[in-house]
Amino acid sequence: MGGELEVPTLDGRVKLKIPEGTQTGKQFRLRGKGVAPVRGGAAGDLLCRVAVETPVNLSKRQREMLEEFRGTLQGDNSHSPKASGWFEGVKRFFGDV
Repeated sequence: MGGELEVPTLDGRVKLKIPEGTQTGKQFRLRGKGVAPVRGGAAGDLLCRVAVETPVNLSKRQREMLEEFRGTLQGDNSHSPKASGWFEGVKRFFGDV
């Protein structure tokens, strides 16, 4: 659902906006917030990698709500970033030519 996080850097904390639909493994670059070279010059970039956590120890009501949500998605793969594989992309590319 997206949000905003505070990321610790060498110069203090910086706010990072996470867009809606961000998946685990996505990398964000904070320009100029990394380590400066030993011999002088501008600081490098800080790379932040997203790790989406799956909730655990759900209450009975929370579990019911997730099951209800899953029921609304049956047969609809449009929400999944991996709904179509690489081969489907190639077929779609050549089908449009």
